[in-house]
Amino acid sequence: MNILIVDDEPLARVRLKRLLTNSQTIRLLGEASNGREALQLAKKQIPDLVFLDVDMPGMSGLEVAKELNFSAVPPAIIFTTAHPEHALDAIGLNAAGYLVKPISEQSLYKAIEQLGRLTRVQVQKQHMNKISYQLAGTLKSIEMESIFYFSAEEKYTKIVFEEGDALIEQSLKQLEALYQTFILRIHRNTLVNRSKIIALHSQSNGHHVIQLQGCDELLPVSRRELRAVKDAL
Repeated sequence: MNILIVDDEPLARVRLKRLLTNSQTIRLLGEASNGREALQLAKKQIPDLVFLDVDMPGMSGLEVAKELNFSAVPPAIIFTTAHPEHALDAIGLNAAGYLVKPISEQSLYKAIEQLGRLTRVQVQKQHMNKISYQLAGTLKSIEMESIFYFSAEEKYTKIVFEEGDALIEQSLKQLEALYQTFILRIHRNTLVNRSKIIALHSQSNGHHVIQLQGCDELLPVSRRELRAVKDAL
């Protein structure tokens, strides 16, 4: 299980790392001292589990958790704090556990045990037929079967689906890794829903396009991806 430790107190991070050294199933990906740093690390490392301090200056752990819940595959979160009155807020954010400082080895491993063998891959399997996106401050999700394609839009990725379109932060590369059984790369800027593919058409200019069921657009296939597309079909 790959984890991140997030706490603004260096001694608290050291203590937690020391307690975790006895586990053979946990690998520390990194540690962060504030919320922004935590979000950057989580986006890069994609942890299975985050130990997250609630009381941090600037961006609180609860705010960090809300952002992490917008991830394509949200990590499990175990909150740590010296103030147990935050427990209700943690429950509202679907926290996997809640540890009150000073954390004992017994309470730590009990919280980890309650996670069972939950890993990022298993979480992915639970949510792999849906992708989350944010619209006007509201978190929504779309069934994979309703999606036509994904296209790179500068710093964001555009999802085009039956009801419209939306922007997400996950890159095409990240989506390709998470949903490889559902999507197929046809261009460096485009991923399509495999189940929507009707045909690969050759054009008079030597180029190729993909036709998708229910989608009016014909999407260009790059020369680089043409062989992979033909093999997939």
